[in-house]
Amino acid sequence: MPLHLHPEIITDRRNLALLVGRLEGESLIAFDLEADSLHHYTEKVCLIQISTSSESVLIDPLAFSGLDTLAVIMADAAIRKVFHGADYDIRSLHRDFAVDVQNLFDTMIASQFLGEKEFGLAAVLKKRFGVDLDKKYQKADWSKRPLEKGMISYAVTDTSLLIDLYLQLEQELRKLGRLSWVEEECAILSRVRVADREKDPLFLRFKSSSRMDPLTLQVLEGLLNFRDEKARLRDIPPFKIMQNELIRELAERKPQTTYDLEQVPGFSPKLADRFGRELVAIISKSCAVPESRLPRYPRQFRPKRTPLQEENLKLLKQWREKKAMTLGLDAGILANNALLEMLVDIMPKNTDDLEKVPAMRNWQRLQFGAEIVALIA
Repeated sequence: MPLHLHPEIITDRRNLALLVGRLEGESLIAFDLEADSLHHYTEKVCLIQISTSSESVLIDPLAFSGLDTLAVIMADAAIRKVFHGADYDIRSLHRDFAVDVQNLFDTMIASQFLGEKEFGLAAVLKKRFGVDLDKKYQKADWSKRPLEKGMISYAVTDTSLLIDLYLQLEQELRKLGRLSWVEEECAILSRVRVADREKDPLFLRFKSSSRMDPLTLQVLEGLLNFRDEKARLRDIPPFKIMQNELIRELAERKPQTTYDLEQVPGFSPKLADRFGRELVAIISKSCAVPESRLPRYPRQFRPKRTPLQEENLKLLKQWREKKAMTLGLDAGILANNALLEMLVDIMPKNTDDLEKVPAMRNWQRLQFGAEIVALIA
């Protein structure tokens, strides 16, 4: 694809405006982005890749401020925007530039609804086009300038085949009658946003914290706040201060001296020299908090299900497995557990009742609603 080998790199508003003028005449545009979450405390979008049928262009959002002209294109419902694995991209574009994406098509979701077992971009492009994606720069620091030639080539490759991929997937989905399913899922995905967690305890975002007792949660919160502050001051991701597994070990073991710290698996002499005394002080202070002030992991109250509801849940799961196998889909794509649990809680008596189920998609209700109601009845 010679048109994509030497992309223009947009570094000013004038050339961005010229690009937008060209994009206004397109009906199909492929997008991707690169960020620096592995290298900085506050992640940001560092590069936006765009491909049409005739050109590939890179936008450098670090070179100038504002993407308001591009936002007009993204919000134009007449232009289909093709992404692969768009969740992170949609959240990041809205967080950094207040960009809303209309008429999204996610080729990863499309691949899943076609029953593909491997739906990462590298696997999909390898299967359909025989292309091997070079993942050398997958974890590169995209905030560095100038961009290496290899990074530019890597970035362009991610979008240069997306339109061809879209055309294949769209045709196959239409043939199976599943195009509207994917379009509905993509419309929902286009509305995802970065959650505002500024006031939430950090332990709520820590894996396995839901199983910790209150004292361990208190120690964990102290350790996480310590790590977060150190990472912020050094402008690096928190995991580069201490890995989560080490944080968990410290919270559970609660070492009270620097000697105790050094007995914790994974706690290096370097960490002991740098943070040992501070960590011991934090753990000791956390352990001294009165029991009445210790945090509790928030639990959602769920009324106990009746034997009939439990039986219905079992029947729905059996139905889902058989239906998914017939359609060649993953069962979780057809209907996730949250939806099945909501159905048995509501116990719909007819298909109209299904409209009251918040987690149910229109395609699920129209395609399988009658079966589900009959099964529950």
